[in-house]
Amino acid sequence: MDILLGLVVNILEEGLIYGVMAMGVYITYKILDFPDLSVDGTFPLGACVTAVLITLGVNPWLACLGAFACGAAAGCVTGLLHVKLHISDLLSGILVMTGLYSINLLITGGQATVQFYNKPTIFTAGPAALLPAGMRTWRVTVVALVTVVIVKLLLDAYLRTKSGLLLRATGSNAQYVISLGRDPGKMKILGLAIGNGCAAMSGGLLSQQTETANIASGTGMMVMALASVIIGTSLFRRVRFVKATAAVVLGSILYKTCLVVAMQLGLPTNLLKLLMAVLFTVALVSNNLVSKRRKKQYVDPVQL
Repeated sequence: MDILLGLVVNILEEGLIYGVMAMGVYITYKILDFPDLSVDGTFPLGACVTAVLITLGVNPWLACLGAFACGAAAGCVTGLLHVKLHISDLLSGILVMTGLYSINLLITGGQATVQFYNKPTIFTAGPAALLPAGMRTWRVTVVALVTVVIVKLLLDAYLRTKSGLLLRATGSNAQYVISLGRDPGKMKILGLAIGNGCAAMSGGLLSQQTETANIASGTGMMVMALASVIIGTSLFRRVRFVKATAAVVLGSILYKTCLVVAMQLGLPTNLLKLLMAVLFTVALVSNNLVSKRRKKQYVDPVQL
């Protein structure tokens, strides 16, 4: 029973933390229709910035905001490469992701891994320290859940604003945005800034959970985030009270559950990345099949 409880706690902790990144990728992939590969670089960027700031004695919550700001700046660079220099979306993300590897090394002082054990984090200090002793096992889960809810509410509130509606329109019909006298390129840059800011914050949260930061921790994060988005939006599409931002977080938890179950069934750890790719492929194919089925069920009103 203790083993099962430990697995559930681990799934919820990491599923919620990665859920912040999934919400950011939802902005870029689903709303903007922009396959942003720079997430693989901004995730460890947030982890490295958070680790260095906490090592310097900065408040861990402020460190999270610092990680978001740095990730947003990297997202702006991706947007500028695409919008101003007319580089394709995939290449823009790859260029930023590649450049961030060196920047992350500069931030950490040339170290591949930064450790900050026994330093205050959002999971051990501040409001988390006020939780009763009986909740110690769930402390990380509770703090991660509160953080996810705050990010979700902020994103939902933003998407209801005029700027948020323009962001939605940019992804679906850029010409309409131009007809309103607005620049869709600026909206793309803003959306990429928000998406990569969330990815960097997710990396900062994970680094505070493990009390370490590694410059290679971003490998495969884009695949994980995209799979979470596709799983969440596909499974909870018809559930009216579950908004898209909540659906992708649930998708992240389900994705993490699949990985943990596979590991418990005896899958070697060196095959974990392969399993991530397989799960993403299954989610993508399933989503395409569902979309095709819905198109076949649609009856053109002109033919009636």
